Amino acid sequence: MPTFPLAAPRRALVIPILMLLAFLLPSAQAWGSVGQQPASDDHGKQFFGALLNWDKDSAADYAQRLGAPAALYGQNVSLPMDDGGREYLTGYFAQVADQGSHALLTVRPGIALKDISDDVVSTFARQITTAAAGFRGKVFIRFAPEMNAPWVDWGQEPEAYRAAFSRVAAAVRGNLPDPVMVWSPTAEKDYPFQAATSTPPKGVPLSSLDTNGNGTWDLDDSAFDPYYPGDDVVDWIGLSIYHDTTGAGAAHNTLPAADEFNGSLHASSGGTGTDNFYATYVQARNKPLLVETGAFYSPGAGGASEMDVKQTWWHQVFASAAQPENGAVRAVVWNETTDARDQSKVSIDWRTTANPSLAAPFRTSLDASGLTLSPVTEKGLKDVPGLEAPQAKSGTVIQGWAAWATAGTVLVAVAALWLLSSRAAPNKWSYAGSGKRDARIDMLRGLAIVFVVVNHVGINSVFQLLSQETIGVVSGAELFVMLSGVVLGMVYGPRIATELGDVVDATTKRAWKLYFTALAVVLIVYGLSLLPFINAAAVTTFTDQGTGAAGHSAAGTTYDLYAGMEGLLQFPVPQGLIPALLLLQVGPWQFNIMGLYVVLLLISPLILVALSRGLTWLVLTLSLGLYIAGSVFRFRLLPSQFEDSFPLLVWQVLFVLGMTAGFHRQLIIDWFANPRQRVLLGACVFLAAACALFSWSGPYLTNQLDVRLALIPDATFRFVYDTFFSRTYLGPGRLLNVFLITIAFYALLSAFWKPLSRAVGWFFIPLGQATLYVFIMHVFFIVAIANIPVLRDGNLWLNTAVYVALLAILWTMVKTKFLFKLVPR
Repeated sequence: MPTFPLAAPRRALVIPILMLLAFLLPSAQAWGSVGQQPASDDHGKQFFGALLNWDKDSAADYAQRLGAPAALYGQNVSLPMDDGGREYLTGYFAQVADQGSHALLTVRPGIALKDISDDVVSTFARQITTAAAGFRGKVFIRFAPEMNAPWVDWGQEPEAYRAAFSRVAAAVRGNLPDPVMVWSPTAEKDYPFQAATSTPPKGVPLSSLDTNGNGTWDLDDSAFDPYYPGDDVVDWIGLSIYHDTTGAGAAHNTLPAADEFNGSLHASSGGTGTDNFYATYVQARNKPLLVETGAFYSPGAGGASEMDVKQTWWHQVFASAAQPENGAVRAVVWNETTDARDQSKVSIDWRTTANPSLAAPFRTSLDASGLTLSPVTEKGLKDVPGLEAPQAKSGTVIQGWAAWATAGTVLVAVAALWLLSSRAAPNKWSYAGSGKRDARIDMLRGLAIVFVVVNHVGINSVFQLLSQETIGVVSGAELFVMLSGVVLGMVYGPRIATELGDVVDATTKRAWKLYFTALAVVLIVYGLSLLPFINAAAVTTFTDQGTGAAGHSAAGTTYDLYAGMEGLLQFPVPQGLIPALLLLQVGPWQFNIMGLYVVLLLISPLILVALSRGLTWLVLTLSLGLYIAGSVFRFRLLPSQFEDSFPLLVWQVLFVLGMTAGFHRQLIIDWFANPRQRVLLGACVFLAAACALFSWSGPYLTNQLDVRLALIPDATFRFVYDTFFSRTYLGPGRLLNVFLITIAFYALLSAFWKPLSRAVGWFFIPLGQATLYVFIMHVFFIVAIANIPVLRDGNLWLNTAVYVALLAILWTMVKTKFLFKLVPR
């Protein structure tokens, strides 16, 4: 799992976690009070806001680029919310508070609208209240925006949407002091965004969409009225108005048409001219309006220049907001993110401040617009008497000479260790094992599987200090894939030349065993999710950290990994559901890498044959070529879920490198044993240490015990990390880091095997010899731990104790061979 990216890089955060004491006077529809400011302070102001890529951007960085903080910062929040979402939210409120700005939470349902119950929204409201403890600004809640569009999962279900909106409004009003509920459809252009039909999608009643009663859902029906939840639950009106003329066609940069923005603001839908959005939903209801906007620009797509497209659009937006007849426009929120479409083949840059040549004229126009920038409330979090400080991910940042002294000490220690290993008596410390199994590989696999278990369980503990990119910019998954290839090359490499048929049979049987195991786990987890006393959301949903195929803009989004699986209980089963199940398109995200192993095992005999015939250079060249093609063009070969996190064309390179190393293991060991090559081995060890120091330099603090070194500026770290160490598409730096760590750790174990095996080998080696068993069983432990509420409170020591117990149980199960006859290993 990715580490939490919102921690303040230069200081510890102290954020209260219990509910805010009531200190704001309620208001019926408009602003009311903000912090300690009277309601009149905000009356009539028009605020400028920004939506950011929070995993690689920050409110402070944006304020620096713009020259002033925005008055409103937007963040995506999933409903329901897991630990990762709550951690994002706590850091978000701290950042926004430091700027003296207001908060805009865009709530994105991760479950079906019909499943948003009173219990779900009550828990959600309490989580927001806890995260916002001490926040002085106004909290806007924009629930499921663009609900009238088909491109969102919750789109075009008016009855379910209105009911869910009302439940969310009631819950947050019962917890937060004076929240602002925002109803925000997308601007009507060609609603319903499809051909006329008398059969609406998803079983939605035609009567709920056919507003003119002609028996057809078409352009003559209202784009807004079916979705409006009611004046009693809506405080502000919202509207998404983007300049984007691409539609379903190819990307092309175009200039906005004259008066395009204002025309969308006042557009009528339903073909009658009586449903003018601004007049009907803003003026007639006396509601303030919040507009989200931006202009489509795709680098390299051709057409108008970035300056012409974006400047023309912001001039229209600011001019429209300044017109007296649009006086109810109280906030303009600019999309300051990057995005991708068509599986990342079309990149979109909505930003106006990333390039100084754009930022300067944008700020000039913004100043002339009359829109208000921050601070709009008192800066910082409010001290609330009687509230305990939360156990936030604060940690310690070592700066200046102390940071460089620490880094130097680490490198000196590595040098001493290297010199000691060079002089170690072979019969005293070094590895002297023989036989088919290499215990060093088993220990490394045991370490990798422990990292996987710790990160997948995901509760805050001491174990995260080691498992989350501490030994370098790698996770357990990369090590696990590479070492799996090493084992396969070692086991089957010596047999491939003389026993090809047996090797093909063995690898094929293993692949089918993994495949049927994956299907069994998918179905068992689904069965558990149906039990009313078990909450299986920890494995049936996934909160995007912005590192997946969807890109940074998806950070905070929750996905239903079992969408449509209820069809298994219907007769007949919906068409397409069984193929989706068989293709592993559903299932726990913690287990989806199993599909990758199935495919890699099936193709492994071909690779082994090429290696046995002296074609190692061809194998590595083809593998590297596929890796580059997959990283650049981002092909998705299979519809399986694993392609989202472990793209086949990219991740195969780790497996192939490992298989090649396993096949030629003895040659590689003998080569490095030569005194001339030991210098290169030492260089690999030092580079691995340098990568670890780089990882420690990041602004991403795991918990209050974490320590980071401020060796390089935060912006520089983020740029280098995003450019060379991306996780899903295995940036070249990350790939090199995996290679270096494997070499360095193998060398360390070779030189100091006897003391290390006595110290930790008894624990890691058994786990490393039964990694598949541990990997299968850990999914069910995740469900069990997720159903213990006290563990979600973030108590570091309690959670650490749970991890100790979990790992002890798994180790005991392996040693006693518990269910070994039933569960593959």
